Amino acid sequence: MREVDIPTFADAWETGAPVVDVREDYEYAQAHVPGAQWIPLGELGTRVAEVPDGNMVYVICASGSRSLYGADILLAAGRRAVSVAGGTGAWLRSGHPTENGAAGTSTLGYNSKQKGRQ
Repeated sequence: MREVDIPTFADAWETGAPVVDVREDYEYAQAHVPGAQWIPLGELGTRVAEVPDGNMVYVICASGSRSLYGADILLAAGRRAVSVAGGTGAWLRSGHPTENGAAGTSTLGYNSKQKGRQ
């Protein structure tokens, strides 16, 4: 399994599964999955040690392309990882909550459907 859909990811997220967002800083600041760890794709290879080991890690980007590459980087480093198909865009369109702000300064927000953990 290299990629999971939004419902599968949402179930994992609700149980506290680790999420790594590999987008650029400005993208992450606009909206991200609550609790997501931000590591830009260009830095992921040198920051693998910061990614939780043992549990399945869900890698997310804007649409699912960069996260596939990010998941491959983590897999090559011995981590269990999958890409979230459709990325943050699909997460938002599905009505799930988001945070905004730079890493470490996020505030919780919800789109119109208000789903997920609070």
